Parts: sequence; structure tokens; C-alpha cells
Amino acid sequence: MYCADCESVDDYFFEQDTYFWIFVPTTETFAKLARYVGSQNYVAQQVSTHCICVQVKTCSVSNFLTGVNGVLEQAELAGTKLTTMATSLPPDIDAMSRMTTFNILINRYKAKWLINSIEHENYETWFQPIIYAHSALDTPKVYSYEGLFRMRDDTNAIVPPQLAFMLAEQADLLFSLDLVARRSAVEHFAAARLRGKLFINFNPSSIYDPSYCLRSTAAAIYELGLTPADIVFEVTETHQSSDLNHLKGILAFYRNAGFKVAMDDIGSGWSGLNLLQKIRPDYVKIDMELVRDVHHDVFKQNIVKSLVSIARTSGITTVAEGIETEDEAKWLMDNNIDLLQGYLFGRPKFYTQKVTQEALSGIKSSVSPLKEAAKRF
Repeated sequence: MYCADCESVDDYFFEQDTYFWIFVPTTETFAKLARYVGSQNYVAQQVSTHCICVQVKTCSVSNFLTGVNGVLEQAELAGTKLTTMATSLPPDIDAMSRMTTFNILINRYKAKWLINSIEHENYETWFQPIIYAHSALDTPKVYSYEGLFRMRDDTNAIVPPQLAFMLAEQADLLFSLDLVARRSAVEHFAAARLRGKLFINFNPSSIYDPSYCLRSTAAAIYELGLTPADIVFEVTETHQSSDLNHLKGILAFYRNAGFKVAMDDIGSGWSGLNLLQKIRPDYVKIDMELVRDVHHDVFKQNIVKSLVSIARTSGITTVAEGIETEDEAKWLMDNNIDLLQGYLFGRPKFYTQKVTQEALSGIKSSVSPLKEAAKRF
């Protein structure tokens, strides 16, 4: 199954020359662009008062994009559309399907390392345990693991996840990266033979077609012998959805398929309680800023107690994250938190160097009825 929005990473740049077919919103923007092209001696052809074709050698693409980024205002970059060809011929159907804006193309060029990492699977998932609170300081028992996506650049250095996802969003690659991250979590979890539930972070803005994304994720889950009951999709509150109905629709789709839903960072962001009552998740994760030194801070204690009371009344399981000291853990245990997560119980850990075919082949797949069930989604 193929999803153009989620899985294709189009290459706008060619081995030798790249012909940029640029469609500007105003004659003033055209004049700015024409002056810049002329001053740099690029070969160009005026197609109309709002279209120009510029020939750029591969070695000059970076300078060309940097120069345009400096000449045009951000609103002009967002309003200028373009596509590319390997020859001077007018754009064909394939090129027209790759039409984008100048600001997205500039960011996509900056994200070439990210595209390479996706295509060469230069990424992994680390896991951090989530512990039952009732035995946390005695004989800790693992309830689940949170999968934390880690991406590597061209030098094999790990890139901070926030930076990778921010760049992906700017380059219009968020759909691709978020889908890769979900699949990576499932595959590495199975390969590491971990037990318990798996919490997978996802950005609501990255779900274009929930039915496709669900089928894609479910296919990987069933192939690896897992079931929807093993998976909790974790919505990060700071990823504010511009369309709450879209978010609710996504979550309803996932729940109907048997998955659970968690809401992350409660207490850290926008309208947390309001969103909580609208989403009504199965789990809420209390933000580490509330947890830090909670045993000393009466104000934090009152907030946490209120959140726990609301959750317990609503049948929602509570998870306190970011725990670093036994004093924090003890206070939370004494105040009815269900689950605990933090460095005190384990740092994120990388369990497998690579998800190889040998590793996956050792995982006993579920029997065929599970695969049949997957077709329902």
C-alpha cells in the first residue's frame, strides 16, 4: 500500500543542471527575482510576467537558494510556487505534481540529510520503562515502555528529536518522518523482545489520512506478533491541533481499532483540562515540571492532587514522568499516582543495534486470524 503524502520524498535536484520553473505572485516579486538572477549571471528565460525559468548547476544550487532566501520576503517565498526539471523542456505531469513553494523547497534542501536518513533507515528507537507505582521503590515492575525516536545525520551523530521534527515540518516532510517513527517503534520493540505495552508518540498534525496511517501501523504490528491492545498512542499536548474535530476523529478511529490513547504533558501547556475533557484519554501523563521537587512545593502538590482526582473519577490511568529522586517518587506513590517514569527507574535505552531480518525472523508472528483481522482496519 502506498501513500504519496506520507511515504514519498521527492527529489527536486538533479545530477547536472536543475531548471527551476518559478511562478511568482506579483510583478514586484518577479522584478526582484529577475534582478537577482541577472546579477549572478544565471541563465534564465522569462516565460511570462509571472513565470521565469532559471538554469542552475548542481554545484550552485545551495548559493542560488540562499540568495533567493535573502532577496525575497518570507511572504513572497511562501507565495512563490515552483517545480524543477532536468532539462529546459516545460514542466511535465510529474514535475507539476511536485509543485511546491519556495520556502518549503529551501527547507527541504536544508533537510537533505534528513531525507537521506529516512531513505537509508539511519534511525532507531530507544525505550524508557514505565513502572507500577505500588512497588516502585521495592521491587520495581515494568508496566510498559515509551518508544523514543532517535535519528542520525550524515556523520552518524544523533540529532535532537525536536530539531528533526521541526525541520521535517518546515520541509513538508512531517508525514513521512512521523510514519517512519511509528514503524520504527513497533519494529524495535518487537526485535528487543520487550514485554508490556508500548507508548508511541505521535503528532496529530502529521495524520493526513487516519484510515491509511492506521492500516499501515496495524500491518507492522500484526506482522510482528503484536496486537492493538499492546499499543498506546501518546498525543503530546504541545503539538496543538488546529482542528480539534480532526484530532478527535483520529483518536476515535484508533480506539475503534482497539488501540489506547494517552495525553502527554498535562499541566505544561494550553488549556490542559479543557482538552482533557474533550479527548477523554485512557492515560494522562503529568508533566515533569510539576513532578520536579513536588514533595517540597505545596502549589505543585495541589495541582497534582487535583489532576489525579479528576483522572481517577473519570477512569483514567495517571503516569507521572520525569522522576529523578526517591522523595519525588514516594510523594507520588502516597498520593495515588498509578504509574511512574523517569531517570530514577531507567534512562532511555537502545536495545538493538539494527532491526535486521534475522532479528525479525526470530519473532514468532501471530497466527493467520490476526492478519485477517488487520484487513478490517
